[in-house]
Amino acid sequence: MSNPFENIAPRPAILQVVPALETGGAERTTVDVARAVVAAGGRAIVASRGGRMVPELEAAGGTHFEMAVHSKNPVVMALNVERLTRLIAREKIGLVHARSRAPAWSALAAARRAKIPFVTTYHSRVHEKPRLKVFYNSVMTRGDAVIANSEFTASRIRAIHAPDEARIFTVPRGVDIDGLAPEAVAPGRVEALCGRWGLDGASGVVFLHPARLTRWKGQSVSIEAARLLRMRGVTGFAVLLAGDAQGRDNYADGLRQEIRSAGLDAHVHLTGHCDDMAAAYALSDVVLSPSIEAEPFGRTAVEAQAAARPVIVSDAGGQRETVLTGAGAATGLCVPPADAAALADAMAQLIALGPEGRAAMGARGRAHAAAHYSVAVMCDTTLGIYARLLAR
Repeated sequence: MSNPFENIAPRPAILQVVPALETGGAERTTVDVARAVVAAGGRAIVASRGGRMVPELEAAGGTHFEMAVHSKNPVVMALNVERLTRLIAREKIGLVHARSRAPAWSALAAARRAKIPFVTTYHSRVHEKPRLKVFYNSVMTRGDAVIANSEFTASRIRAIHAPDEARIFTVPRGVDIDGLAPEAVAPGRVEALCGRWGLDGASGVVFLHPARLTRWKGQSVSIEAARLLRMRGVTGFAVLLAGDAQGRDNYADGLRQEIRSAGLDAHVHLTGHCDDMAAAYALSDVVLSPSIEAEPFGRTAVEAQAAARPVIVSDAGGQRETVLTGAGAATGLCVPPADAAALADAMAQLIALGPEGRAAMGARGRAHAAAHYSVAVMCDTTLGIYARLLAR
């Protein structure tokens, strides 16, 4: 692909503002875009409160500035305007890209002061009520370019905020197609995870549910589906709930209680945060993403397909766009949100499909992900948007 910055002089400095660099889709996209900016000859700078992904950002050639941009405290947000304004001047920033609402208010004010382009990406759900929340979220539609991570998100932005159509761009998230390939994962990495999570050859079909521990990601639905499978006499399976509680300890404790009460300790496991998701996908047979509310995009479903694994998703939101379900071309199955019985049926269907059937479905998923959801395509499109704004 051509370099979007080749006609931009001097070397552009791009500032991305995100609450933290811990884990998640917005954070992963921040690092991926920073790497692409550096590769294109630009300077990549990120302001956040920090987190476990900062070393990866710095290894990619980016620079991190720790700042309490995650805060919703009005006083702190006002101070962040001053901090960001000074940072823009000192680092000669040419464009600011905000990826979350609280940081976006401060970043918008700082970018307007500096008279430089302001870009937003709507990663999260687009709420239509209450009115105060709609106003608070509206900052995400005030950019010179407003990036939606799916057609579903773009349609919600149009319906609720109605920004100028020319400012809306749909850029699906990209995933690491090569890094998620099963053949790219050394056996030792898979064995290490199996040992850590207590899996062995007797575990049966492994269902991986990777998501931060929060109610709307549907962990309770997966637990109930596992209980229903057991009631039907199906025992050859394991469900791995892989995700960080991120301070939601009461929710995590509640999930453990659900597992114990259902007698599922031998089948359902809370694994905690996973720092090797490629290996996690490789050790699984099927990936679950049964969110009880519409996903704005649904990165898990795309990563699963890139890893050549069949996926079961909720039939809502952005996941409808990323998973193929047509006869003979299916890359996964869709079930109604919050329907544990339907999820159990889908899990049973993929168990019955057998290893060869699941492998064929996974191969179709990998081809689909490679064609439409690569990091390279996402970054090239994003840098193209930057270049057009910088050229003004």
